[in-house]
Amino acid sequence: MKHVSLKTLPEEAVSHNPAIKKRVLLRSGDLPHLTNFAQARFSPGQLAAAHAHKDMCEVFFVEAGDGIIRINNTDYELQVGTCIAVEPGEVHEVINTGAVDLVLTYFGLAV
Repeated sequence: MKHVSLKTLPEEAVSHNPAIKKRVLLRSGDLPHLTNFAQARFSPGQLAAAHAHKDMCEVFFVEAGDGIIRINNTDYELQVGTCIAVEPGEVHEVINTGAVDLVLTYFGLAV
């Protein structure tokens, strides 16, 4: 069993843009196949640059704010309540296009 709270976790830099901060709730090794479970905050205009993962898929859930996720050069709107699953090998980037923080809760699963 693991018990954590966002309030007590330190902020860390997101690997694709160190200016974006996240709090990691679970890490690789905490549960089978899970690579991470975290919440990230993108300030207005911030982006996580285009990248792909060959060995994992990712699921993003929008908690607050607005933005877009570009997957293989196609834009998809991110609004509160949106859930997006990105398959292994899909090139994706996240951009906060709104005027307030874009808050994403996300996890990765190893394949």
